[in-house]
Amino acid sequence: MRKVIVIGVIAMAVIFSYSILPLGDQDPQKVSAVTIPYDAPAVVLLPDTLSQRAQIGKQTFEANCASCHGANAAGVGGVAPPLVHVIYEPSHHADESFQRAAAVGVRAHHWQFGDMPAVEGVTRGDIKMVTAYIRELQRANGIY
Repeated sequence: MRKVIVIGVIAMAVIFSYSILPLGDQDPQKVSAVTIPYDAPAVVLLPDTLSQRAQIGKQTFEANCASCHGANAAGVGGVAPPLVHVIYEPSHHADESFQRAAAVGVRAHHWQFGDMPAVEGVTRGDIKMVTAYIRELQRANGIY
């Protein structure tokens, strides 16, 4: 019985390892953040239209976030990561993550850009709109 459990645990570990390792010709932008060159922003496809909330969010993003995260949240090499990236999909970084990052900053944990400072002068409502904009960009790019 113990031998069966050990074999089962080993099999599950192997299956898990294969599920998280990059394979062959998968798009590196959808496999691991660390495989993206730090000097190259992501290629971001724009949706045909944006909701009213996302349009407002785009304006706020351009005024407060684009200087670091780039036009259309594509990132700026050597400065800040793209937000249109699988790392920031809702199941990994919920909307509240964007709220907290803007309000109190965030320590670097996925990228080597350094810590993100808090964003002065934006409200929770502003960040809700920015998040709507980012989520619509993510959907247009097949992130989720």
